[in-house]
Amino acid sequence: MAALDLTISMLALIVVVVSLGLWGGVQGAPQVPCYFIFGDSLVDNGNNNQLQSLARADYLPYGIDFPGGPSGRFSNGKTTVDAIAELLGFDDYIPPYADASGDAILKGVNYASAAAGIREETGQQLGGRISFRGQVQNYQNTVSQVVNLLGNEDSAANYLSKCIYSIGLGSNDYLNNYFMPQFYSSSRQYSTDEYADVLIQAYTEQLKTLYNYGARKMVLFGIGQIGCSPNELAQNSPDGKTCVEKINTANQIFNNKLKGLTDQFNNQLPDAKVIYINSYGIFQDIISNPSAYGFSVTNAGCCGVGRNNGQITCLPMQTPCQNRREYLFWDAFHPTEAGNVVVAQRAYSAQSASDAYPVDIQRLAQI
Repeated sequence: MAALDLTISMLALIVVVVSLGLWGGVQGAPQVPCYFIFGDSLVDNGNNNQLQSLARADYLPYGIDFPGGPSGRFSNGKTTVDAIAELLGFDDYIPPYADASGDAILKGVNYASAAAGIREETGQQLGGRISFRGQVQNYQNTVSQVVNLLGNEDSAANYLSKCIYSIGLGSNDYLNNYFMPQFYSSSRQYSTDEYADVLIQAYTEQLKTLYNYGARKMVLFGIGQIGCSPNELAQNSPDGKTCVEKINTANQIFNNKLKGLTDQFNNQLPDAKVIYINSYGIFQDIISNPSAYGFSVTNAGCCGVGRNNGQITCLPMQTPCQNRREYLFWDAFHPTEAGNVVVAQRAYSAQSASDAYPVDIQRLAQI
């Protein structure tokens, strides 16, 4: 009888432990209250689905490995910010601005838009998109809603100061502007150094607006090695393997200036905590030593058309490669989920001293 009583007591205890969320593996609270995301197709999770745009990914094979299928993400599965949201302890992905409403906005919003750039005209040949300025304006609308939800501006400011803001734009200002002279005059107007200055000036204005509307913990993602994307290899590489140096050089000029913004903001603006993620260096590591990360193909898309599968993005209902885990690139421009996860892990917890400056996302969340 005593043994039976003990068994019943143990069962009761297990029920209590499970109901209190103390059982191993139960999700704890996120490390920050909310996560706001600004960017382009690398992190767009559905904002372009309703736009008249060629820059859309709301069809198979996009999302083939994502729960629920195609969502508008330009990958087979998760994006970098999806993986970072997981690492930060969120129990779900951050909703796109197009769908976010009510209390859901209190955990953050994703404003990213495929084909978007720092410059207003960037990507216009692809149709509808929401520029960096437009994304910041959408964020300002969200802040008004946060003030209403929390009761007053002081409460909202205190809440937002604890959140992380992920900002990653600039790729399209090169791919779909500067290095597209048939559509844009920017390369005839500016040297690569002058163009980087123009971009950084516009970028700085938008960051200051974010700061004025509560952003304190900002993560600036540098541009990756665009000159090593399947699209550039297909168009401009003699052997389909050698990266396009003039593009990578231009990207590095921009990245060095962007990294400089961290010191400028941290030294000049009260409570600003801005960090820089060296996406370029992380991609360089992967491409230099792909087998260390489980990749066997780094110069071609898993799906696409033409040389290196790099001429255009994946066609609707196209059958992609089967061994997706071994491909760094999903299509002509965008990494696979496996590629995105590597960048996310190193951005969150720096593997090398050069991955993040001055600290990584994990440390930023703590301060």
